[in-house]
Amino acid sequence: MEQELELAIGVRIRTLRMEKGLTLDDLATASGVSRAMISRIERAEASPTASLLARVCAALGLSLSAFFAEDGEEASPLSRRQDQQVWRDPETGYLRRSVSPPGTSSTVDIVDVEFPPGARVSFPPHAASHGMTQHVWLFDGEMEMTVGETVHRLRPGDCLFMPVGEGHVFYNPGHAPARYCVVLDRGGR
Repeated sequence: MEQELELAIGVRIRTLRMEKGLTLDDLATASGVSRAMISRIERAEASPTASLLARVCAALGLSLSAFFAEDGEEASPLSRRQDQQVWRDPETGYLRRSVSPPGTSSTVDIVDVEFPPGARVSFPPHAASHGMTQHVWLFDGEMEMTVGETVHRLRPGDCLFMPVGEGHVFYNPGHAPARYCVVLDRGGR
């Protein structure tokens, strides 16, 4: 199953890159990810981390949720749990479930995340993500969110709003998994 997902990710990146008329070098420049790494991912020889995949998606003008949405699916307003796309970050083990119904005209994506204790993911500033915003709503555990120079300590029930393109760090300082929801607004992208 994991190899199938790696292959699907590679095919999807290559397809989107080609549809946009981008070379590997173009995508590497736009995303800040090396040409060699993008090529390895497209050939399913490497698993992208969450941070790397987010940078590639932003350069392609997509959120992670839009990236994982199935092309050609008939849009339904209902997204059943068993049909929701799940992806595990190979670096941290965090589990990401795309909750929003794919293929709708909404600019909002809802994502359910289970974040392991001690895990840290950094999303560097990226121009292609400017205009996107997100709310991070913590259900269980604890999280430290760094936005710019400010560190926010979240506890269950807390919700943090932030721009996406300015860069941020997700960190679980606790001894238990953190579970939270990300509500991402692509801003009309």
